[in-house]
Amino acid sequence: MRPPSWTWFLLAVPAMVWAGDFKHVDHSHWVDKYDRYFRKNSKHYFGPLVDWRWFKAQAIAESGLNPEARSKVGAVGIMQIMPATFDYIRKKNGSFKSLEDPKWNIAAGIYYDRYLFDKWDFLATDTQQRLFFAFGSYNAGFRRIRQAYNKAIERQPGINEWRQVEIFVPGATRHYVKRIRKLMQAIL
Repeated sequence: MRPPSWTWFLLAVPAMVWAGDFKHVDHSHWVDKYDRYFRKNSKHYFGPLVDWRWFKAQAIAESGLNPEARSKVGAVGIMQIMPATFDYIRKKNGSFKSLEDPKWNIAAGIYYDRYLFDKWDFLATDTQQRLFFAFGSYNAGFRRIRQAYNKAIERQPGINEWRQVEIFVPGATRHYVKRIRKLMQAIL
């Protein structure tokens, strides 16, 4: 017996997309074989006080931890890094060897997160809020998120929280940051 024609859709959409079906980053559904890379690079680029699982949650949101993932626009690997971004990262840090190798893909993604995190250092806010701005910038680009921030402060000066700015960012980016937060919610 052939399944209904709409079932292809259910098979094609990753489980992480369903809002009510999120599994947190420590759930057995998500592989742990890359955890050492997330731990090492998080500690190296962010220090021991930032929970490495934020970056694993980001990778789950990006690719479902699939090292073979390729986006329509050309983003590659677990962290879904564009080749041009990887070239930029390699100019700053020549030790990154291969965009396709999970070890280097994760390292480059977290390195780039730190770069974006530092661009938001003018915000008078906590580390977690700056991470949300960095994740939004990772997804939509720093310039676009900065424009959204500028729109928000035109209406209400002194804004320093993601929730105050997210209404001005693209819907896909809002969903992306929300997905990362939801993945982490069960363990914080």
